[in-house]
Amino acid sequence: MRQAHAEDARTEARRVVRNLLGEERPTSDALIGDARPVLGDERTDRSLGLALGASLTRRSAELAAFAALLVGTRELGEEWWSRPRGGKLPPPDEVLHTAVAIEPWTDLTALEMLAAWISDDAADQMWGQPVAQVDLNSWQAEDRFRLPGGVKPGQRLVVHFDAGGRLDAVVTRRLDDELGSNLDFHSLRYSRPAEALWSWGVAAGLGPHRLPGEDPDPYARRVPAAAGDILRAWAARHGATREQLGERWDTVGDVVAAIERVDWMWRSGEWFGWWRGTSALVDDSGHLHDRLEELAAG
Repeated sequence: MRQAHAEDARTEARRVVRNLLGEERPTSDALIGDARPVLGDERTDRSLGLALGASLTRRSAELAAFAALLVGTRELGEEWWSRPRGGKLPPPDEVLHTAVAIEPWTDLTALEMLAAWISDDAADQMWGQPVAQVDLNSWQAEDRFRLPGGVKPGQRLVVHFDAGGRLDAVVTRRLDDELGSNLDFHSLRYSRPAEALWSWGVAAGLGPHRLPGEDPDPYARRVPAAAGDILRAWAARHGATREQLGERWDTVGDVVAAIERVDWMWRSGEWFGWWRGTSALVDDSGHLHDRLEELAAG
């Protein structure tokens, strides 16, 4: 059942990517080819340089952010990159060149930050500035924020809940004759760059995603046979099929492809330890031995 949900998510993601980018099967080559005439060579090459600097297990997320920037630039225009900002926000071009995330996105990479930024700006252009921000980890619908002045019963107010994510709050009159609001969860929506951010990563998967100028090919690096055997055997004992795991794990590319096919995120919680181990194997992490010990102890 869990894996059926995973395939449902990929099917939906492919549909969204097809609508946004015209790609049946998203690839890094197609994405780069689409981006150059929209972003220009300099921005494209700088973005790819940032993606190249990420670990291989993060590369798909960086390329998904790049897809969001492509879709957002088509929507907002190239001038979005150089537009002066008020307060402490520099133009997006400056962030791309410094590769330093700024508040409130300091927990993101530079590309992820720019993707969140353009997703929010596209949402603001489509639905207007939100009046408040809410956390949807709580599904309480009533009175989640202070109402602005001058609102009337029945009025719909736009509320922010995620980068590029918006929903409406409906103003209502309470029994004590005071005004309140109810979140309308059926109105939940995302801007197109935010949809691209999610859908490209899910549809394209973990990879391998080779990029121009890589020599040697990082996916061709050999992996330690003993560590690979341990991780393959653990996965097989916990329900992964031979088809999912592949015939052998000789290279990083073999491991990345297997991680994608196994759909570990849709399995039980113990698979997180397997992901940590395979990530350390793929990224040539010095923590590989510790991860294998954790997996054995778990």
